[in-house]
Amino acid sequence: MKTRTLLTVVALCMFLTAAAGEQTALRDSILRQITGAKKPQKQIIITALGAKGDGRTDCKKAFDRAMRKAAKVGGAHIVVPEGTYLINGPIHLVSNLCLELQEGATLMFSPTPSHYLPAVKTSWEGTFLWNYSPFIYGYGLHDISIIGKGTIDGNAGSTFATWRKSQKEAQMRSRRFNHEERPVEERRFGDGDWLRPHLLQLYNCKNITIEDVFITNSPFWCIHLLQSENIVCRGIRYDAKLVNNDGIDPEMSRNILIEDIHFNNGDDNVAIKSGRDNDGWSAATPSENIIIRNCHFKGLHAVVIGSEMSAGVRNVFVEDCDYAGYCKRGIFVKTNPDRGGFVENLFVRNCVFDEVEDLFYVTSMYAGEGMDNTHFSDVRNICVDGIECRKARQAGIVLQGTKAKPIKNVSLRNVNIAEVRNAISFDNTEGVTMNDCHLGGKAGVPSQAAPKDNLFK
Repeated sequence: MKTRTLLTVVALCMFLTAAAGEQTALRDSILRQITGAKKPQKQIIITALGAKGDGRTDCKKAFDRAMRKAAKVGGAHIVVPEGTYLINGPIHLVSNLCLELQEGATLMFSPTPSHYLPAVKTSWEGTFLWNYSPFIYGYGLHDISIIGKGTIDGNAGSTFATWRKSQKEAQMRSRRFNHEERPVEERRFGDGDWLRPHLLQLYNCKNITIEDVFITNSPFWCIHLLQSENIVCRGIRYDAKLVNNDGIDPEMSRNILIEDIHFNNGDDNVAIKSGRDNDGWSAATPSENIIIRNCHFKGLHAVVIGSEMSAGVRNVFVEDCDYAGYCKRGIFVKTNPDRGGFVENLFVRNCVFDEVEDLFYVTSMYAGEGMDNTHFSDVRNICVDGIECRKARQAGIVLQGTKAKPIKNVSLRNVNIAEVRNAISFDNTEGVTMNDCHLGGKAGVPSQAAPKDNLFK
């Protein structure tokens, strides 16, 4: 708790003095706390336990057997050799585990929904509940690694990807349970509710490394880091374009490094969340100390904070990132008067985009929801130093606060957009500064008056 409080104080002082060196000091103090997982030494080859990489044999029992064996000996390094391993159900991880998918290895999950029951304790769009098990799931664990050049294939296109049109009733019921503060044990969902499971969820875990794997065809969000800490996500590759295939969703989690990721997602690349409405306020566990660097964005939005952010988000760094293809929005902070909470200490430095709809968009009126409510969000201390874009089809920089709680303390430096339709749109803001910004191109030397320009002759 002392470390967390110190980081918050340092962050605020750093913003007020606006010194790049102090930003770097805060970032480096966070990095020193992030180590990822310790890897166990004992090795288990999954084929020695009966798994066959022929793409037809169900390997669920072999993986369950491997987890039991790893737990019994205090941890293990499970190696999955080249081949396609059909798994008719979830893999439930254990502590002190390294799951290595070697190059050419594919975990091919069953698309049959009943294989992911019974339900487990999870969350869905920021609300705690019981639902279908995530395909790879860990709860209350420590020291988890998922590494290697192999593939995790959710294989969800024929079933789960079609569920969104049917989810509304259960989605609204989950939100009602949230607002009523119904005990989580009573929030039971499953068959007939159409709430899609996550591909990989680590819940209440610490010391995590996810590195190099290729992810595709997820049933819902790809990697969900829920109430977890000390996490390294590095070198992951995506071709995940099914419905709501977010890349990485840290939620109520802290001390996270996301670097060298090649995104190609059907939704947000990184979406930082911290619980929805009453569940977020009750948990009071912010997402904090998150560094995103050297990533290549492609998909809907590059980096998003919200809209489920009721427990708050702070100390987020986005540095030295660029684009691998089209993004609808670059940086997107979204909340509304339903959410409450706060977003503070967001630092964006040296990022490049090509063509977007909006480059930098911060709104406290997301989706027009909650405008009759009173849970206004505090959005403050945003520093941008170096962001470029070839073309913004709609807006360059948008700041939309509320009269009750304006967006405060925003510093914009070295923002360059070659072509933009609506350069700036600010509503309900306080303390916004701009330096060395060129929106719609940089003006050159003014022309000299010619004799024919004389208006008084």
